[in-house]
Amino acid sequence: MESAHSAFSEIVNEEVIYQNPLLFLKIWELGSDSAHFGVPTPWLWHSHKQVEFLVVMEGLLAIQTKHELTVLSAGDVIVLGSSQPHRTYKYSAGPLRQIVFQIDLKQHFDLSTMPYLHCFSELTHPLEQFNELFRSNPAVKQAAYDLILQIFEESQSRKIGYELAISAAIKNLLLLMLRNDNRDLSALAEDSGIARLRPALDYIDNHLGERITVEDVCSLLNLSYHYFIKYFKKVMGISFVDYVNYKRIKKAERLLLTGDLSMMEVSFEVGILNMAQFYKLFKRHNQCSPKEFKQRMRSQTGVAPLLAQAD
Repeated sequence: MESAHSAFSEIVNEEVIYQNPLLFLKIWELGSDSAHFGVPTPWLWHSHKQVEFLVVMEGLLAIQTKHELTVLSAGDVIVLGSSQPHRTYKYSAGPLRQIVFQIDLKQHFDLSTMPYLHCFSELTHPLEQFNELFRSNPAVKQAAYDLILQIFEESQSRKIGYELAISAAIKNLLLLMLRNDNRDLSALAEDSGIARLRPALDYIDNHLGERITVEDVCSLLNLSYHYFIKYFKKVMGISFVDYVNYKRIKKAERLLLTGDLSMMEVSFEVGILNMAQFYKLFKRHNQCSPKEFKQRMRSQTGVAPLLAQAD
């Protein structure tokens, strides 16, 4: 294998063009028979708003997220949450075949299934936690693998009714993850009311570098201060202030991955003008300082087995 090094580069914000706009997904096969492998230069990070599932059918694939660098082998499945920076490379000289499946999950919840949307919330329950389920339960991993391949095959054949088949397979994938998750999800199975808060959530996303007040958002939704505070926490599971801080730190993580901005510049870019507050919030979310986070991501070249076959 070529010598591994972590070339720090700007994150590519990938725009996903849906193969079928009504299904809100893109799924395709990537393959390489070349003997060339190892960490490329530059090794680019990328992210996108869609959730991504990766399925390895043959060979070895290395993938780095902000948490770890891991290797997937044939039969493995991994899920990456919305807007999570990641990068991959071919890990061995043999052939590599993989399925990349990008999807806007929230578009596949209707009125009858909306109460379960929170179970797949990026905010309170990062989707990466489901990777432990794939790691520890070979039967669930195999079922997920089969469903994703079914979605791919239906998208290729486009036989009459393929949209129904794909929609059913997506719901079965969500059901598989939900019913085999060992977390206590009973408290989440409520009407989330996110649609009502959507203008507020969009406003926060678009103004993270500025001062955001409760009053501004209340005015946007035409709600009283006290009602909004209570309603927001009921729907989102955390307070308005904690949510804004969460979004700021997530943006800071992406900025730190570019390697170009100073800590102060990153702090200002995400709307936190007090450096001590920035460090405090970052450490609360990542259990390390921004500097430690950046250094860890620069030096993270060791590979730990993640989704190795357990059976």
